[in-house]
Amino acid sequence: MASTNDLKNGMVLNIDGQLWAVVEFQHVKPGKGPAFVRTKLRNVESGKNVDRTFNAGTKVETATVDRRTMQYLYNDGTSFVFMDTGTYDQLEVSPEVLGDGANFLLENQEAIVATNEGRVLFVELPASVELIVTFTEPGLAGDSATGRTKPATLETDHEIQVPLFVNQGDKIKVDTRDSSYLGRVKS
Repeated sequence: MASTNDLKNGMVLNIDGQLWAVVEFQHVKPGKGPAFVRTKLRNVESGKNVDRTFNAGTKVETATVDRRTMQYLYNDGTSFVFMDTGTYDQLEVSPEVLGDGANFLLENQEAIVATNEGRVLFVELPASVELIVTFTEPGLAGDSATGRTKPATLETDHEIQVPLFVNQGDKIKVDTRDSSYLGRVKS
């Protein structure tokens, strides 16, 4: 149990049998009436966001979330297999839990896997990853000045939009949150 005065971003609360991560919070002390805490919570399993207000000092149940850095090993067809780099224990993560993160996973890549009572809650990838473009239409000389884009297939078979000057075989940096192109990586 914790008080609403102790809330921090990223903390996971157990409210009505569901796990909610604190996205943001704000302590409010109005001129009239008691103080309260305004929070934005994200359901850990469904990803749904809700706004919730608590009276200041109210007790809330916290959930124990174990966050470990794990290495992605392989996809066995039904799930993604991660290995704890300290204990060498392997953990299977379903595609539903991984979501769009599967578009950016390469073998031996590290990610943070969060579990609660043996159940995988979510997988946190780095904010950006470096991937090689396996297919895209050839770029033309002089295409660097325009803001136009073209589709490019990455080594994970995920397709994103890239500027016209990006060529097949280029290594690029991609934002894992919204699949956006961040720039070319110099080799």
